[in-house]
Amino acid sequence: MFGFSTVKVSGSSMSPAYNQGDWLLVRGLSGKEHTLKIGSVYLIQDPNRPGVALLKRVKESRMEHGVLRYWVEGDLLESEDSRKWGWLERDKFLKRVMLRYRKGG
Repeated sequence: MFGFSTVKVSGSSMSPAYNQGDWLLVRGLSGKEHTLKIGSVYLIQDPNRPGVALLKRVKESRMEHGVLRYWVEGDLLESEDSRKWGWLERDKFLKRVMLRYRKGG
């Protein structure tokens, strides 16, 4: 419904905001017209590993040669992110993190 799904956090690049084993409710982006928000966390396509999705926070955006690009970082300094890859285009963004929740069981 409305493109919602869940993901389980694997790794520590977004710690302490999101930790290994946390469950997140994420929402699909509504096409090119969706505005990415500075400070929000998104599930993105790893630019170097097809099929691998990562959690990263949008730190800033800029228009470059008519294309809007985004700078993303993990909350840990050791995170693999734009500090290594550089600016990302909108097509790398898959879903927006809406909230963290505890899964029963």
